[in-house]
Amino acid sequence: MSNSKILVTGGAGFIGSHLVDALVERGHEVRILDKLIEQVHGTDGPGHLNPHAELIQADICDENAIRRALDGVEVVYHQAAEVGVGQSMYEPERYMRANTMGTTILLEAIRQRRAQIKKLVVASSMSIYGEGGYHCSRCGNVAPPLRSTEQLRSRRWELECPRCKNELLPIATSEDKPLFPTSVYAISKQDQEQLCLVMGRAYGIPTIAFRYFNVYGTRQALSNPYTGVCAIFCSRLLNDRPPLIFEDGEQSRDFIHVSDIVQANLLALESDAADFHALNIGTGSATSVTEMSKMLAEGLGKDVEPQIVGEYRQGDIRHCVADITRAKTLLGYAPKVELKEGLNDLLEWVKEQSATDLVEQARLELTAHNLVQ
Repeated sequence: MSNSKILVTGGAGFIGSHLVDALVERGHEVRILDKLIEQVHGTDGPGHLNPHAELIQADICDENAIRRALDGVEVVYHQAAEVGVGQSMYEPERYMRANTMGTTILLEAIRQRRAQIKKLVVASSMSIYGEGGYHCSRCGNVAPPLRSTEQLRSRRWELECPRCKNELLPIATSEDKPLFPTSVYAISKQDQEQLCLVMGRAYGIPTIAFRYFNVYGTRQALSNPYTGVCAIFCSRLLNDRPPLIFEDGEQSRDFIHVSDIVQANLLALESDAADFHALNIGTGSATSVTEMSKMLAEGLGKDVEPQIVGEYRQGDIRHCVADITRAKTLLGYAPKVELKEGLNDLLEWVKEQSATDLVEQARLELTAHNLVQ
């Protein structure tokens, strides 16, 4: 799809701005709708806005702004969302308003222009799975619920088979795994995904939902204590403080460079094979949180060991890594950036940044709401 007029909601943000740059570079006419909230962009706003993209600064729930933003648009990338698992648990109205209601308002405006819209791509999240995929040597593959409070208080961190209590082995998480969102944020992301897919099917608007795994890269909001773990750890390290790690630090995630997220979004324009599907976008490789903190410290030249606090957060999961077979098969997607290469890219940028470390403040906020124990 060449020379299209494209709207990117949240296009001033971490992922959205990289996507905007790639779309502009390919000759598309790009419009951004973004509220530019202070928690993410600071008081001065982002310094990375693409000068060749039009900006409408407005709330995603502003119906008039949404209508203006969709004027003449053929493709919509819906990236806008309030992001932060912990914060969503004590500011649920804020998250549900922006993510669920904002998506609903956007979709109503798209529905009214359905003949005009050729593609809708929504940013979903691995958080909607809850725990990832697991295998029991006795019972086979299982989809366990969250660990019980009793188990967590006993500091038995690994998942246990709900049938035989055997310790489970984490495996790649496929899109067919039952969804079990464990935070308000995750529920709102599931809402975004399913609202878009349902409305897309009903009105014949080709729609794709990408379930992003743990994205890292330049332009992450280093002073936002509810952003991705890489940015949070970098904020601590820039201030010569140890990264704070919950549980025992052996929980694992699938870390994907932002350029591979952009790759998937660009592929969505080139093919209709993935229309009306939800697809994992990750790497298929697991990295422990402790390992990640040590790699970041070494890359920044900081002789700082992580502080493993032994506490747990309500709703936290243990392991989740992507099965990317569907994205490979339908879109030809394959991650191109190895973790070491991607971290070098991130850290060269981080070294030029400053960060206000608000991690302890965020931890106290969670503790005050009984969300850390």
